[in-house]
Amino acid sequence: MKNFHLPLPEETYIRLRAEAARARIPATVLAREAVDEYLRQRSRKTRQEAIAAYAKEMAGTQLDLDTEGESAGIEFLTRTRTKTG
Repeated sequence: MKNFHLPLPEETYIRLRAEAARARIPATVLAREAVDEYLRQRSRKTRQEAIAAYAKEMAGTQLDLDTEGESAGIEFLTRTRTKTG
């Protein structure tokens, strides 16, 4: 574990303390969980953006999906969704 000093605006500090009290966990645990969740979301978003950029860049090239494979995938998804609801 590493320590990190994080000055907070008073309103944020009050809300953090109140939520920690409601959840019956230390405010430091709540803050750590919040930071971890934010970083996971940012990582996910960054990865999704990288995949989308790659797909856009490769569109129409040999690395793009072949039309038969794409059609089969769409057909499969359509059938799957129809069966499940």
